[in-house]
Amino acid sequence: MRLVSFDTKMITYYMKSDMMFDYIIVGAGSAGCVLANRLTEDPSIKVLLIEAGGSDNWWNWKIHMPAALAYPLSNDAVNWAYKSEADPYMNNRQMYCPRGRVLGGSSSINGMAYVRGHAYDYNRWAQIDGCQGWSYSDCLPYFKQAESLDIGGDTYRGNDGPLKVTAGKMNNPLHKAWIMAGKEAGYPITEDPNGYQQEGFGRMDMTVDNGRRSSAAKAYLRQASTRKGLTIKKNTIVNRIIIEDGKAIGVEFTKRGSTICVYATKEVILSAGAINSPQLLMLSGIGPANHLANLDIPIVQDLPGVGENLQDHLEIYLQMECLQPISLYGVQNPLSKLMIGLQWIFTRSGLGATNHFESGGFIRSHAGVAHPNIQYHFLPIAMNYDGSTAQKCHGFQVHVGPMRPTSRGRVRLGSNDPTSAPKILFNYMSTEIDRLEMREAIRLTREVLNQPALTSLSGKELLPGITVQTDEEIDSFVREYGESAYHPSCTCAMGKGKLSVVDNSGRVHGLKGLRVVDASIMPSIVSGNLNAPTIMIAEKIADVIRKNGPLPPIHAKTWENPDWESLQR
Repeated sequence: MRLVSFDTKMITYYMKSDMMFDYIIVGAGSAGCVLANRLTEDPSIKVLLIEAGGSDNWWNWKIHMPAALAYPLSNDAVNWAYKSEADPYMNNRQMYCPRGRVLGGSSSINGMAYVRGHAYDYNRWAQIDGCQGWSYSDCLPYFKQAESLDIGGDTYRGNDGPLKVTAGKMNNPLHKAWIMAGKEAGYPITEDPNGYQQEGFGRMDMTVDNGRRSSAAKAYLRQASTRKGLTIKKNTIVNRIIIEDGKAIGVEFTKRGSTICVYATKEVILSAGAINSPQLLMLSGIGPANHLANLDIPIVQDLPGVGENLQDHLEIYLQMECLQPISLYGVQNPLSKLMIGLQWIFTRSGLGATNHFESGGFIRSHAGVAHPNIQYHFLPIAMNYDGSTAQKCHGFQVHVGPMRPTSRGRVRLGSNDPTSAPKILFNYMSTEIDRLEMREAIRLTREVLNQPALTSLSGKELLPGITVQTDEEIDSFVREYGESAYHPSCTCAMGKGKLSVVDNSGRVHGLKGLRVVDASIMPSIVSGNLNAPTIMIAEKIADVIRKNGPLPPIHAKTWENPDWESLQR
């Protein structure tokens, strides 16, 4: 029998063998699934993986059909579907913040873009005090270990990892026209933006395996779920981490009205993501002391950085009319969708087997920027990311936005109730640098869209429209139409600074037996999408937890425009 004291109440818990584990992982998302797999490769290890959502059932086509990505993004059955507080620089709009609540986490509801970011992102991390070991050379072997690219690996790309990646096939002629327009505008073409050269226009890769979404659950958890050492508890919201004498010893959750505790002999690991990991730390008394005291939460560890430093990518759509009937608008009717669905069900092929983000680009917005700070996703239809609004004509669109924003937000508790949504404030476009880069991004995009390869196919500009030209008009357009790219990060940042929360292996400062492993520990956001980097982080820290030596670094070259100091392209 064990007595646990919290908030002046004494509760009695009986410690049974089925409540004792070596490791407890909270969150079965991109990082949690990796850790559950890697830790249970040792048959002597017992792991409990706790997920707030349910199963990613194999028959749920809305999750597993790549082209159906809009459904889980807008479905609160598998999605926390958070909304931010009124964002002061975005016309006080509440910004949508979907987060996966299902096995696989956000990897089961995202757009499946496989983008690693730039080598310089990781070198930047490694230069931060307390973040040694995170250079690109240190991270590249873990990117490769995680990945299996369908067209084959090389120095940069993996051949036989759990995560299946499909190179964009770009069969729709609009993709090739987009890349050619980039070349006509003076930008390079890159053979692989995840390899030697990120900068330029080229294909995009996707986490798709033979026509099905390759989520972290499919890639890592399916295999691990057959092991005796892994217990998966679904539909369970953790109330708090149990701390005794400065050490995390377990977690508490409520099930069918009963409060239950489970215990970890080695570590409790939070992999709940950039929103929910800081939320759970604060609910457990770990965070900014003043904030916790205001909510009558006993302070276990005063860490001012918990929930601070929130970073995300804001993007905008530029939409063009297409004068030839080659966009996906032609299949936006019930009969066509039925036929696409049937083809996908029986053959895992056709238009249902791709996320349609098969081409994109990375450019520098002005001279003096050493590596790309603007990202493109190209889509051969004019439609919102979540499918809620589509233009009523053939069209195409470019998603564009700055990749290393200087705006900072935060995550706070709304109450001490674990079932209440946290308070999220992004503060998008709060700095003049971010506003400048977004203006540059829109103007540079228009220049690409006006190249011969695309003007031969396009009609009028649908969004924002040619009347939007001045700085003030562009800023107004962004405030009204800008959307999150769904890349929240950095709220439990690595390092030794005053706002750092964890060390370079994810261990929470000032406590024993507690680690955070997910996108929240990034000290700064990377130049691209976050799923691939999050999986890499978990692969790398799994070796630390298991006391394996790190994989040997790979010292691979990275392309840099030789004239970056004086030329934009």
